[in-house]
Amino acid sequence: MRKLLIIALFLLPTLLLAQTASIRGFVYDDETGEVVPFANVQLKDTKYGAATDVNGFFIINKAPPGTYTIRISYIGYEDYAETVVLEKDRTITKKINIKPKAISLQGVEISAERQEYKTQTQVSIEKITAKQIKQMPSIGGQGDLAQYLQVLPGIIFTGDQGGQLFIRGGSLVQNKVLMDGMLIYNPFHSIGLFSVFETDAILSADIYTGGYGAEYGGRISSVMDIRTRDGNKKRFSGKLGLSTFGGNLILEGPLKKETPQSGNSISFLIASKGSYLSQTSKNIYSYIDGGLPYDFFDVYGKLSFLGSNGSKFNVFGFNFLDNVDSYKSIADYHWNNYGLGMNFVAIPGTNALVEGLVAYSNYKVTLQDGQSTTPKMSQISGVTAGLYMSYFYGRNRLKYGFEVQAFSTDYSFLSNTKNFIEQQGNTSESSAFMTYKWLIGDKLILEPGLRFIYYGGSLSESSLEPRFAGKWLITNRFRFKLAAGLYSQSILDTKSDRDIVNLFTGFLTGSSNLNITKNFKGEEISGYLQRSQHIVAGFEYDIMKYLMLNIEGYYKHFPQLINLNRNKLYDNLAEYREGGAFPKPEYLRTDFIIETGDAYGIDLSAKYDYNRFYVWVAYSFGFVTRENEIEEYHPYYDRRHNLNVLFSYSWGKVQDWEANFRWNYGSGFPFTQTKGAYEALSFQDGINDNYLIDNGTLGIEYAGLNEGRLPHYHRLDLMLKKKFSTGKRSILEVNISITNAYNRANMFYFDRVLYERVDQLPFMPSIGLLWSF
Repeated sequence: MRKLLIIALFLLPTLLLAQTASIRGFVYDDETGEVVPFANVQLKDTKYGAATDVNGFFIINKAPPGTYTIRISYIGYEDYAETVVLEKDRTITKKINIKPKAISLQGVEISAERQEYKTQTQVSIEKITAKQIKQMPSIGGQGDLAQYLQVLPGIIFTGDQGGQLFIRGGSLVQNKVLMDGMLIYNPFHSIGLFSVFETDAILSADIYTGGYGAEYGGRISSVMDIRTRDGNKKRFSGKLGLSTFGGNLILEGPLKKETPQSGNSISFLIASKGSYLSQTSKNIYSYIDGGLPYDFFDVYGKLSFLGSNGSKFNVFGFNFLDNVDSYKSIADYHWNNYGLGMNFVAIPGTNALVEGLVAYSNYKVTLQDGQSTTPKMSQISGVTAGLYMSYFYGRNRLKYGFEVQAFSTDYSFLSNTKNFIEQQGNTSESSAFMTYKWLIGDKLILEPGLRFIYYGGSLSESSLEPRFAGKWLITNRFRFKLAAGLYSQSILDTKSDRDIVNLFTGFLTGSSNLNITKNFKGEEISGYLQRSQHIVAGFEYDIMKYLMLNIEGYYKHFPQLINLNRNKLYDNLAEYREGGAFPKPEYLRTDFIIETGDAYGIDLSAKYDYNRFYVWVAYSFGFVTRENEIEEYHPYYDRRHNLNVLFSYSWGKVQDWEANFRWNYGSGFPFTQTKGAYEALSFQDGINDNYLIDNGTLGIEYAGLNEGRLPHYHRLDLMLKKKFSTGKRSILEVNISITNAYNRANMFYFDRVLYERVDQLPFMPSIGLLWSF
């Protein structure tokens, strides 16, 4: 009897589906052949419906057999309707093309975005499209993901030059960045205004600021999952942009067009962009002290093979370069990130979707600064392979998968205490996950998950990480949400808070092979993984039809972090160890130490999106602390208040005019104050040195670590666009933008030696052209 019961439980989902009918398929843009993610698919006048995923895929099952009208709607597209006959125990597969509207004047009655709020947990996630990115005022009028991320709640931006993004208390290495499944080790260029991602190549960007599900692992703070679109499957097309900062070029088109007979197609996309600021700034921005010696060049290519049933195979690769040459005679900074990969999407069964990935990525960075004659160098390379399966049971979904990653690191660095640190290492990660989205009635969504990771190599540690997310639809307009989880990672960075302009980030693998403390506050270290625990709670409220409020409170606890030891005074030699002639505490003689930390706060955002208006307001209030054997301190990216206001308005008969502005306010970052200066003698010759006549160097006496606060930051950016029709499918856009419109003097850093202040970007106008054909 017990065996029969177990068999029945396993067969129940299949038996339930067998008594019903199903329809599945992919939704495409009729003009380009690109998939349309997040479109709303509904069997008209019924409760059966779904939203397309990032692959444009949808499935509606467990529907009664019968004749229906399938309706597809999405903002910017004409509504699609088709009569379909659903038969018992059969699944219909469709490839549906929807036509873009010439002018999008207003949103549809039920958008897929609002539908997702009611069918997805949506905790600590921002879903971004290329259209939203372009509504940001930007240099040269060409929107960039790096600038758009700065307006999201929970994300802290440290400045225009050398600026970096920190997400809800996590450092850079604790943020996982994926592009089509490939790891991107440094997604932002040194100027702080540009990412490595070409906006017009982005299909979607999911930004998880915390509490993310079991699908993601290997990082302890946040995830950025960027997907690129396929090339145009209908015709050859492109975009060419030029501005005072740089230029970009996109070329795309079909290598094999889809025909009614075969249904197969092959397309390509090549996207590149670069900056020539080091040259143009000499004349256009000659008033900027120190110039703008920032140059970069990015190229991305993709080849897409589409099958007759919607299955797809992609091959892609990238190469990103960044150069800073002699900024104020302080630093020469260079990095290069390149990679190659493939992924696929297949629909093998009646209610299943299979995805796979194989990718390789390599990143190398060097920095030569004024503090050392020896350059700092770090290199990391890795291979990722994964297989992911999704099964759909009505509105519910089971997803599970397997991943294998292998990393190699090479690192060399001369610290401020003249200790040469060098490490080469290899490690691997093998993981499996499972998550189940369960809709209970019309009011409750539960999404439990579990991830298991085994860290090989020198670590030989495992981590079992439960995850959970849920949403309660209290009313049709008011929704409560909750997420929690455990997270781990093996990769650590080597950024020192005292590095000038904080450009260099090296990568290492945490292990006992490092010169690292074996004890923390009297307790022996049991392993060298970095770990975190997240809990997030909040609510969504639809104030009006097109106005939504989102509030989230979060707490991240980091029970174990590995950090570069800024307090090291002695070499880790026998005479300084316990039992030696001159014993010193372990935390004063190792290169790396153990720390703990906390990050907590509240994020608020409000969005109004209707007709010609788009308004976005985001406010964050947060605290970040770290604690080691000696002290508790605030890291340099701890910011109490951060406010962003974004406004966009379009006008004209065909909405060919558009104006945007963005204002940002941030309270001051912590910094270490200078108590005084003195002449520092090296005593290199020991007792033969004569301190009365020897010349020393400038020594600085520091106050407590990060006990001071820099001045607050605020900046206004403006942009105006005008589009001109230059042919049937050709548009020329002229744009004018102003960065720091009222010329606010925001501090970059303070040079302690020269005793002078260095500011961020001043008033900077720019003009740009963008030609689409």
